[in-house]
Amino acid sequence: MTHSETRPYANTRLAKFVERRILELRPKKTQSAIASEAGFSQHTMLVNIKTGTSKLPLDRVPALAKALDCDAAMLFMLAIEQLGNDATGVAIKRIFGTLVTANEADWLEEIRDASGHTDPSITSKARAAIRGIFGK
Repeated sequence: MTHSETRPYANTRLAKFVERRILELRPKKTQSAIASEAGFSQHTMLVNIKTGTSKLPLDRVPALAKALDCDAAMLFMLAIEQLGNDATGVAIKRIFGTLVTANEADWLEEIRDASGHTDPSITSKARAAIRGIFGK
């Protein structure tokens, strides 16, 4: 078996995010504690998600987000990405469209307020200004 067969989700943003959050939380709690808080009966399930052996079950997103101290909407988006073009992922994307995190919602509200709720279109100047904020 190849690496991609044994770890099909290893290169997903979710696997990389979970691995990074576990490392960031290491001073506060163990990987086993995170797994327990997320409701996994065995901490190996968290290891499998982190290493890309298993995908994150959607019903575990809220509890894992709480255990990882992260935005549940963002974690849900990453879990949907893992589904790829499977029927569930496609249906969720069709129903909900572009999901936003709490931080992204704050940005949207600020744009709405700054524009006087005029629904401004994105111009090349506005795009450049936003990218400039992030050094891009």
